Amino acid sequence: MLLGVALSMDALAVSAVSGMTQPNMRLGQALLLAAAFGAFQGLMPLLGYYAGNRLAVAACLWAPWLGCGLLVAVGGKMLLDGLHGQTQGLVCLTLRLVLLQAVATSIDALAVGLGLAAAGRCPNIWQTAGLIAACTFSLSLAGVALGARLGLRLADKAGVLGGLILIGIGLKMLG
Repeated sequence: MLLGVALSMDALAVSAVSGMTQPNMRLGQALLLAAAFGAFQGLMPLLGYYAGNRLAVAACLWAPWLGCGLLVAVGGKMLLDGLHGQTQGLVCLTLRLVLLQAVATSIDALAVGLGLAAAGRCPNIWQTAGLIAACTFSLSLAGVALGARLGLRLADKAGVLGGLILIGIGLKMLG
């Protein structure tokens, strides 16, 4: 359970940013976001667990850079749009954007799966992955609600703040 909560923190923060920049998000969109984040957080440890050593080396070398690049790109666009006063429709929650964010926030779960396989300390990877997915889904849904409340209060500053948060999360992946 603690592993699930720890892996969910990036997804929670990105979900809050999505809720903040789109405070009138429909329930269906919030559920899609939470489901995508949960699915990828649950899938990545399975991939890591079963992938073996070849993927382990590549994942350890490239995963932080890939995650950072994706989040900095999305956050940078949000930041620029916010600075130029383009707050209406700042974040159009498309399936592409949701999947991009889900991949970016779940790359660390791939490395965790590799670590669990290497340590040989995970008797039931499927149960572990399910717990990770459930934690991520729940916390992502809560993040959208929290972000929406903040977004209503911050109004025109939400895009700038959201962009800075995503860039910060991306840079954190590198160090």
